[in-house]
Amino acid sequence: MREDNSKLDRAFNPRCIAVIGDNRKNEFRWLRAQSKFTGKVYSVQVDPASIEGIEAIGIANYTSILDIPESVDLVIVAVPRRAALTVLEDCIRKEVAGVHFFTAGFAETGGDEGIELERLLTERAKQANLHLIGPNCMGIFNPKVGIKQNEVQYDGISGPVGFISQSGTHAINFSLMAHLQGLDISKSVSFGNGRVLDSPDYLEYFRHDPETKVIGMYLEGARDGRRFFQMLKEVSSEKPVVLWKGGRTEEGGRAIASHTGSLAASREIWDAAVRQCGAIKVDRMEELIDTLKALYFLPPVHSDRVAVAGGSGGQSVAVADVFAEAGLRLPALTQESYDEFATFFSLIGGSYGNPIDTGNPNRQQMKHILEILESDANVDNLVLVLNYSYSSPEQLDSEIKVAADIRKRNSKSILGIVPFSTPREMSEAMGLTQRLQHVGIPAFPSMERGAFALRKVMDYYSRKGAAGS
Repeated sequence: MREDNSKLDRAFNPRCIAVIGDNRKNEFRWLRAQSKFTGKVYSVQVDPASIEGIEAIGIANYTSILDIPESVDLVIVAVPRRAALTVLEDCIRKEVAGVHFFTAGFAETGGDEGIELERLLTERAKQANLHLIGPNCMGIFNPKVGIKQNEVQYDGISGPVGFISQSGTHAINFSLMAHLQGLDISKSVSFGNGRVLDSPDYLEYFRHDPETKVIGMYLEGARDGRRFFQMLKEVSSEKPVVLWKGGRTEEGGRAIASHTGSLAASREIWDAAVRQCGAIKVDRMEELIDTLKALYFLPPVHSDRVAVAGGSGGQSVAVADVFAEAGLRLPALTQESYDEFATFFSLIGGSYGNPIDTGNPNRQQMKHILEILESDANVDNLVLVLNYSYSSPEQLDSEIKVAADIRKRNSKSILGIVPFSTPREMSEAMGLTQRLQHVGIPAFPSMERGAFALRKVMDYYSRKGAAGS
């Protein structure tokens, strides 16, 4: 790992952090967010009223970062804009590895003073080779060591996803929504204006991070398009990258300018460049989560032939439409499969076309049904619908075990659909989703989302094969 990435690694995996400028007015949000940090936390504050509150929550406070009696890896800066340059100089003298500037009010305001302050901040940080994250951002989330962008985020665990976001809100929401869907983060960064470290720097870092297996991104623009797309192409050849681009419309482009000060590119040019780089384009949060999940859990997908089992008879037409609209096929099964189904399948409440509509007592034969589909020469992808309302806990246990066994012994992809329609069912569905993914099977809350994710993965491997990588 090159020296710059080693410094960034200290920022992402700190042993000592300092929060500068947290105060009583914001209820010490940044210090409280780091309450589960596994290393040492210090505060830097000069306001006596705030110091009293900081010490009351058990954190040592100093009036200057230079007085902290040990090396500092990461600094979180929450001071007013006018104090930013002074704080930056102290961080340079302290030789910290990375500085996250939550402080905003720079170029994104469009005002001359903010633009000039950002220029001076950027120029000095680059001159000192200081890794400045932001400004105007929520910084780093590393749940394994307890560094958080917001107190509501989880900690103590680590997942396979590296997430890069210009938006702090999207960074936090992604971590929470993906976690509910059983997909956790290795490391995440919200980089805001991205004046010193920009998206290519974080791409390169996640490229070499052994804990990161797949990479998600929310971007509003790129300051150096040539550098960004070159890095995107290099990283995408080694790890899957899924990219959600904000500002796809004229209205969204105007909003970008006041959010992070980025320049918006035309949708057509951007989409073509992303595709040529081998990355995967999505248009919303749910698509981002589902595609990352499918890429991580599924084996390489090279065929559009799908068999669906476990739904009700009334769903069959809708299911066929959903997969066809996603560009996938539900082909007729082989005659051998039909002959085997005929030996036991009751036509009351179900049929064994494709989809396989399994009413009772057919649902009790799910092990046999899935094994037939597993062996069918016309099927390359299996979809199992699990429903808490229609199946006993014992039946669900059996179906998860059968699906897990198929995944272990077969190269065919298998994914689960776990729908819900009430708050109680949602809780149960989340539990089933977690259980499926614990045995390596991605699960989705609807047919539409599962079909979309499967198609995205198939397209990814198709482009990879065409590129010879």
